[in-house]
Amino acid sequence: MRVALICIDKPGHLHIRQENRPAHLEHIQTSGIVEMAGPFLTETGEMAGSLVILTVDTLDQARDWAANDPYARAGLFQSVDIREWKKVIG
Repeated sequence: MRVALICIDKPGHLHIRQENRPAHLEHIQTSGIVEMAGPFLTETGEMAGSLVILTVDTLDQARDWAANDPYARAGLFQSVDIREWKKVIG
């Protein structure tokens, strides 16, 4: 199944994102379950959240991935919404 993680950064926490970005990217690469990912941007082009699409067997696997994301462990996110997602186009 595919799962979308919709993560919104806490305001004023860009430095936390920047400091933890290498570890976050390593988590993506080593997990082997990330189909696509990228940041949400503000109107001025500043990173302000993340959309991550995972391919997993269970929602618990997605929750575990999200909880162990270095961004989450550093307290970057104001909210994280985890939803099953169906790819239709693309």
